[in-house]
Formats: sequence, C-alpha cells, structure tokens
Amino acid sequence: MTQQQKQVTWVTLIVVVALVLDQALKLYIRTHFHLGEAHEVLPFFQLCFIENDGMAFGIEWVSKIVLTLFRIAAGGGLGWYIHLLIHHRPVRTGFLVSTAFVMAGALGNILDCVFYGKLFGYAGWLQGKVVDMLYFPLITNSAGECLFFRPVFNLADACITTAVIVILLFYRKDLDVSLTKKTDDAKA
Repeated sequence: MTQQQKQVTWVTLIVVVALVLDQALKLYIRTHFHLGEAHEVLPFFQLCFIENDGMAFGIEWVSKIVLTLFRIAAGGGLGWYIHLLIHHRPVRTGFLVSTAFVMAGALGNILDCVFYGKLFGYAGWLQGKVVDMLYFPLITNSAGECLFFRPVFNLADACITTAVIVILLFYRKDLDVSLTKKTDDAKA
C-alpha cells in the first residue's frame, strides 16, 4: 500500500467513524429527548436536546437555505483541500488527521441542515436545524445557574474545534506551507 493509499484510508476511516458516531448520538437525542429536556450525567456534564437554527452559538446571519448552501460549498472546498494534501503536498500525518476531523465535523452538521427538516417534518430540504446536546456547566452559582461555559454543542462541533486547536498549536507551519504552495502553484 502506497503512502497516498494509507492517507486516503486514514482520512476515510476518521470521517466515516466520526460521522457515524455524531449522527447516531444526534438521532438518539432527537428521538429519545423532548426539546429542552436535559439529564445530568456528571455534576459538570449534561446531555440535553436543543436545536440550533443558525451558525455557531445560534447566530443567525443569513437565511437557512443560504447558510446550508454555504456549508455545502465550504465542505466541498475542504474535501478538495484534503485531496490536494494527499496527492500533491507531502504533509505530516497529524495535520492530515486533524484536517479529516474538521471535515467529519463539517459533514455531520451539513447532514442535519440538509435532511433533518424533511426527515422530522418541521421544514423542507436544506432547512434542518443542527441538533446540539453536550453541555458542560463547569462553574455554577449556588442557584445552579451556569457562570462559565454555557455553549451547548455536538460531537461534530467538538471534532471541528479540537482539530482546529490542534492544527493551530502543533501544525501551524504545515498549514502555512500547504496554503503557500497552493498560492505559488496558482501563480505558476
């Protein structure tokens, strides 16, 4: 097996496993919890069911269909970037793995937007809401109100965020080199 074949296998495996886990958890929450329902797993961790109609942190900037189409285009661009990394730019495995996790997270949220509205009967194609369920109220006051870390997110969001942090901490040079070579190739 060539190095490229190994990289394709790793990327595919990471994307498929992360995507299956993300969708399985979202479908479980969506079918077993009522909207707004929460269950404490640990004092600092809750599983809950909320739906996010916008972008990160629920920000609604453009229409849902435009946002979904943008996500699909960005996912396609990321897929093309991974293709270039594997076939045209020698990169370290850790950078490629991190990029694969970003792709898996992006695809997980894209699936929600494209299909969930129609699948669960509350909206049309491309208008689904992203299911979020992981809540870590790390610091609370005596009344139980969260004072620190209010976001509720999903496994796809965790894949993206963790991978981006890893890239920025450990693979920034790889990112710079891959983007510089891309720009240099475009000029040629």
